[in-house]
Amino acid sequence: IDAAFVRIKGTGSSIRLKLIAFATTPYTASIRERLLSPKLDTREIRRLHTELSELAADAVRSVVEQAGEKDSPPDFVAMHGHTLAHIPPEKGRSEYGTLQIGDPAVLAQRLNLPVVCDFRPRDMAAGGQGAPLVPYADWILFHQKEKPVLCLNIGGIANVTVVTPKLEDVFAFDTGPGNMPIDGAMRVLSRGKHRMDEHGSTAAHGDPIQSLYDTLVDHPYFKKLPPKSTGRELFAVEEYLPQGFEHNKDWAPEDVIATVTKAVAFTIIDGIQRFVLPLHAPEQLVVSGGGAHNRTIRKYLREAFPSIPLRTSDEVGLPGDAREAIAFAILGNEAVMNTPANVPSATGAAHPVVLGKIVLP
Repeated sequence: IDAAFVRIKGTGSSIRLKLIAFATTPYTASIRERLLSPKLDTREIRRLHTELSELAADAVRSVVEQAGEKDSPPDFVAMHGHTLAHIPPEKGRSEYGTLQIGDPAVLAQRLNLPVVCDFRPRDMAAGGQGAPLVPYADWILFHQKEKPVLCLNIGGIANVTVVTPKLEDVFAFDTGPGNMPIDGAMRVLSRGKHRMDEHGSTAAHGDPIQSLYDTLVDHPYFKKLPPKSTGRELFAVEEYLPQGFEHNKDWAPEDVIATVTKAVAFTIIDGIQRFVLPLHAPEQLVVSGGGAHNRTIRKYLREAFPSIPLRTSDEVGLPGDAREAIAFAILGNEAVMNTPANVPSATGAAHPVVLGKIVLP
C-alpha cells in the first residue's frame, strides 16, 4: 500500500501541491497469495475487502505520523483500492465493469475522515475506458508551456501520457503489460522465493527465447488502437505466458525472464512509435513506477529513443514510487472541489466528469 501525505491548494490548472511524506507498506505474503489466487471466491473477496481497508487505515496513520502532522490531520483520504477486475467497454460487447476492493466505509470509520473512492466507474458510465486516470495528474505535475513531455508509468500495467501544453490535447493509453508478468514469472519460477526481478538483473543475465518472444508480442491487445486500457485479465502470468512454461526443460529461468522483459519493453516502445511519435515530438521521457528501477527495460528504452532524454521521475523532482499515490490525492481533491478530472481524449469518455464517490465518517 502506497500512502502519500500531500498538501494541495486550489483546483484545476491553479493546483499547487507539496509532498510532505510518503511510505510503502508491503502486503504480507498471506495477503498477496490470497489476492493472486485463481480460486478467489466471493467469501474471500468479502474478507479481503475489509482487511485491506484496515491495512489502509494503518498506512494512513503511519504516513501522518511520519509527516509530523498529528495536530493538523488530513481533510480527506483518497483511496483507489486493489483492482480485482477491469473490463472496459468495447464495441459489440455489452459486458463491462470494474471492481476495486478495500471498504471506504471502514476506512472512514477508523480514521474519522471523509474518504474519496471508486474513481473509475463514472468515466466508464460516460463511455470511457475508466483508465488510464493518471493523465490528469500527469498534466498537473509535468505540463510545460510550449513542448510536450512523455510520461511512462510502468506498474503492473504500463501506460503512457503525452503531456501537452493544453489539458484537452492530452493523449494517453495502456501500452500493455508492465511488471505484472515479470513479477509473476519470477514468483512461479522461484516457487515463491522471489516476488520481482530486482533492477532487471535476472533478465540482464538471460538470453531471450525467440519462439516465446514471438508469442508474447503477438497478443491481440497490441493491435488495438487507443483509447485502450487493460489489466490482469489479459496480462497476469497465468493468462499471458503459455501454460506450464515453468516445466519446459529447454527454457532456463533467466532466459524466460529475459524474454518476458524484452516483450514488455518492446510493447512499450512499439506503442510509443506507432501512436505517439507520428503526432508529437516530446522534449523528454519521464519514467516512473516500479518498472523505472528495471535497468534492463531502461536500456531497451534508451536504445529505441536515443534522441529523447530519458529521466526517472525521481530525477525530475517527483519520487517515482509516490507518483500514483500523489495522483489519487489530486483526483480526490478534484472530487471534493467538484472539478472534472477525467481526460476524455485519453479514456474515450463522451465528456469530462467528476470522478469518485465520497463516504463521510
